[in-house]
Amino acid sequence: MKQESIDPVCGMKVLPSNSIGPSTFESVDYYFCSKKCESKFVAAPEEYIKKRPQTAMPSAPATSKVIYTCPMHPEIRKASPGACPICGMALEPMGAVTGDNAAESHELQDMQRRFWVSLIFSVPLFLYSMAGVFPNLGIHNALPMNISLWIQFALATPVVLWGGFPFFVRAVASLRTFNLNMFTLIGLGVAVAYIYSVVALLFPEAFPASVKGMGGVVEVYFEAAAVITTLVLLGQVLELQARSKTSSAIRALLELAPARAQRIKADGSEEDI
Repeated sequence: MKQESIDPVCGMKVLPSNSIGPSTFESVDYYFCSKKCESKFVAAPEEYIKKRPQTAMPSAPATSKVIYTCPMHPEIRKASPGACPICGMALEPMGAVTGDNAAESHELQDMQRRFWVSLIFSVPLFLYSMAGVFPNLGIHNALPMNISLWIQFALATPVVLWGGFPFFVRAVASLRTFNLNMFTLIGLGVAVAYIYSVVALLFPEAFPASVKGMGGVVEVYFEAAAVITTLVLLGQVLELQARSKTSSAIRALLELAPARAQRIKADGSEEDI
């Protein structure tokens, strides 16, 4: 089936096989719905080309602003990247996007930065906490318990408050809209573990004796809050990396399309466009 053309005079869609023409102007063929439109165009082509810049062959659609949507909830559409207000997943551009996806790259770099910084703080915190399983190593006895708790607090705080900040934002958004999701669970779990540990560190006298250990110290869960945050960050990094590789593969396929094509005109001649 031949492509439709648009009459530059009246704007009507016409088929080249059933139209009047072609009339060539600046190496482009134009077709018309009637002899009258053709005569008007031939008399003053610049006027109609300036007013209605349509060509015989359909041109590529103008690049529109990228719309971002959620792969799980396609009804969500936004003009800028962000998180889905329903499930909390990162939005992705609709259709195949050519060129570099700066927004997606920025999000991946941000999550990678948060993950590596959180990992640096979480590893020593995790190892110190697990050392309690092996009391013969004497690691827990190397420092007084009060100093040990403050060190755990110092290591966990940047992980939870800075590394996990995007998760708290999504968790709060889910609570506001009553669209509970994975980030609701993550945000509540990490927040409860961290806040409980801070209160136990600052106000141990507020707890009953039944929950206190040796020296009247309350058990804290700084390592749990930090490790959970770091693992979720790792999951986000892996997801965004997979998405980035897929987008790059699609862009590479689109870039295989030739920049120039050969068009056969109505008289049988050929031209490069």
